[in-house]
Amino acid sequence: MAPNTPVRLIERLFRSKEISVASNERGEITSKVSRGKPEGGPLAFLRAAALIAVLAGAVGSLAFLLQAGRRTPRFLLILFVLWVVSPFVALVWANLVSKRWLVLTRATLYSVMLVVTLASLAIYGAVALGLSKARPAPVFLLVPLASWLLTAIVVPIAALISRRQSR
Repeated sequence: MAPNTPVRLIERLFRSKEISVASNERGEITSKVSRGKPEGGPLAFLRAAALIAVLAGAVGSLAFLLQAGRRTPRFLLILFVLWVVSPFVALVWANLVSKRWLVLTRATLYSVMLVVTLASLAIYGAVALGLSKARPAPVFLLVPLASWLLTAIVVPIAALISRRQSR
């Protein structure tokens, strides 16, 4: 596995002082998770990579949309542009408000940012470049929906798990 993959970065977080796991006097496993701590080391790298990826993903997705929608009426194309960009805007907004979130939740958000970006670009690229026989319209409708669902499910679950672990 490459030295700076998201999995490796999250493993390093557990080894750093930001997340510590121990057992209490009753033998139960407990953890201390920093809240609102300035990011450094692996988490800062993951955050920067995710933010750059999301911005590049939004631009790339728009380029693929415009390539695939050359003959689409202008009004419909504007609606598609807003819909395709919406998950990326939401992820950037979440990135901005995540500074006070628990470390595990932030790491999960950054990982989701990377996954959404890579998956979107791969799928849109395949459709726009003609590598897939799928019709463009359903793809450009369903990928943002799947991105929204992934974000809306995974990040809150990570927040819930983080909160339970921090108690």
